[in-house]
Amino acid sequence: MNTYTDNMAQVMQSSDAMKRKLTLTVDEELIPVAKRYARSRGMSLSSLVESSLREATEQRSQTFAARWRGRFRPAEREDPRYDALAKKYLE
Repeated sequence: MNTYTDNMAQVMQSSDAMKRKLTLTVDEELIPVAKRYARSRGMSLSSLVESSLREATEQRSQTFAARWRGRFRPAEREDPRYDALAKKYLE
């Protein structure tokens, strides 16, 4: 399991998890759409917001480089500057 899933499992298992109220200001048209979306997934709007915040903050804990590592392939070109950078960063 990944860290996010582990964290969510811990929160779900702990019924004693401390909860606090939070006031958010969002576009008026978004509220009914978000409520329908949450309801279609069998969750409350609060649960939807909480899970979205957990996911967003978990993704931010990885560095930019870690998120993109291994997703690029070196280009084929004749450029000594490119070759030096490719050797440094892609190998």
